Amino acid sequence: MNTLSLAVRDSNTMLRRNLLHARRYPSLTLNLLLTPVMLLLLFVYIFGDVMSAGIGNGGAGRAAYLAYLVPGILMLTIGGSTIGSAVSVSMDMTEGIIARFRTMAIHRGSVLIGHVVGSVLQCVMSVVVVGAVAVAIGFRTTDATALEWILAVGLLALVSLALTWIAVGMGLSSPNVEAASNNAMPLMVLPLLSSAFVPVDAMPGWFRPIAEYQPFTPAIETLRGLLLGTEIGHNGWLAVAWCLALSVLGYLWSTSLFNRDPK
Repeated sequence: MNTLSLAVRDSNTMLRRNLLHARRYPSLTLNLLLTPVMLLLLFVYIFGDVMSAGIGNGGAGRAAYLAYLVPGILMLTIGGSTIGSAVSVSMDMTEGIIARFRTMAIHRGSVLIGHVVGSVLQCVMSVVVVGAVAVAIGFRTTDATALEWILAVGLLALVSLALTWIAVGMGLSSPNVEAASNNAMPLMVLPLLSSAFVPVDAMPGWFRPIAEYQPFTPAIETLRGLLLGTEIGHNGWLAVAWCLALSVLGYLWSTSLFNRDPK
């Protein structure tokens, strides 16, 4: 068996292992999924009328705010789901299974590939669930074309891949599971500091750079433009550039930590 076939076989095995773990221990996934759903319902039904004053020159209603909010909630869902990746990787490191894998005749990179692919699939499924909740309470994208839907799905998958590699690095660098969970928390906090809930123009001047110069805002604005037909402008290129940069950084960081000799 050549190297490529070995890598594919072992990566597939590790992917099945991680998906089996997620199915046997669904509490972490459900807890991370509950947060975006609760925020969606909270901001639509409790704060919707007030928050809508920040969009559409103050003339938007709850339905318009729901349409504005959903792309940001979907990105927050991805950020929250990747926390589970950091925790899962940290569990493997601290429980000794990685040390066992090092002694086995398996492709070395398959362990991380299994975690990454499994996490991306879980992110996509989480987005589908949150999206279904959004549709159930009235979210519609009647103006989006088939191409725009394909690009939107591709963007969500690309963001999932980028954040997962960062989360894997956080899990590998953490001394225990609790630290991994805490270290990965910015992946859920940053969307809260972006344009997910109100436009950047409606924010105080001192806060705008925090919302503008981070990866989530261009990704959210691009997804919003694809689904709702709003202007994307330069946000599309920025979103792709952020995702590629984070993917490369996370990959190099994760593989460096994983290949490091154990102490």
